Amino acid sequence: MHETPVDSILLLGFGGPTRPDEIMPFLRRVVEGRGIPDERLAEVEQHYLEVGGRSPYNEQTEDLRAALEARLRAGGPGLPVYTGMRNWHPFLSDTFRAMHADARRRCVGVILATHRSEASHPRYLADVARSAAEAGTPAPELDLLPPWFDHPRFHAAVAARIEEGSPYRRGAWPAAVPLVFTAHSIPVRMAESSTYVSEVRRSCEGTARLLGVSDWRIAYQSRSGDPRSPWLEPDINEALRGLAGGGAREVVVQAIGFLSDHVEVLYDLDVEARATAAAHGLTLHRTPCVGAHPEFVTLLAESILEATGIAA
Repeated sequence: MHETPVDSILLLGFGGPTRPDEIMPFLRRVVEGRGIPDERLAEVEQHYLEVGGRSPYNEQTEDLRAALEARLRAGGPGLPVYTGMRNWHPFLSDTFRAMHADARRRCVGVILATHRSEASHPRYLADVARSAAEAGTPAPELDLLPPWFDHPRFHAAVAARIEEGSPYRRGAWPAAVPLVFTAHSIPVRMAESSTYVSEVRRSCEGTARLLGVSDWRIAYQSRSGDPRSPWLEPDINEALRGLAGGGAREVVVQAIGFLSDHVEVLYDLDVEARATAAAHGLTLHRTPCVGAHPEFVTLLAESILEATGIAA
């Protein structure tokens, strides 16, 4: 038995700017050390400005934190849930200082990324190590929550969001309406050295099976980086053009690779992809991300209780 009991939960998030004047400092931090000029960042800044001048990421993560803490309080020990961000307030180093002040010694860490690649989990763990050193106080021991990409409750939460954002329901999905799942594109070389593609596919397969959808496919979005190197395809806009060319007149899109409706979803799907769909005569139903859906909150709570050895 572990000598130090789990006394807290830590949500590890990406972070996002909450006001227009925070956008450029946030973007500079995200690309720090990669030699990307401000001129390129200004293009991305414009995306934020076009969807409200802020990211809802922090707000939606706080909704998840509060819902998870309430669920743990109702169904087991009242473990406090903290949030630490990689790229904006509350920075992970500040969260570690707060946890130390609260005498938290061991936590379950929840990386807020469903599918694993070099761009997600290893970078979060590197930030954990760096932030622990920056904090200047002992950081709590951290036990990572197991992956949930193929968990039935995750499939159920995504399916429920699809039903919320489209006119269609499980078991009665029209054959003429395709369902397109999207995930963040990554370099092909990175994908080949990880389980990212297979995990995305298993999430989609489980959700489509639950809905009873036979015509579904995976597309990728939010590509960045060197245009000369191959990234995962097809891009969502290419996929939409292909569906229209094949005779489709309606499509449902769900960003299964994202947990919150942040700017990449709001701009890349609600602005760019929607414009592509309209130009090709497609009606596009973009359904919400999982967020703090009760099925997902329950999944996290039950997994945490199992990981800590406490029955759910």
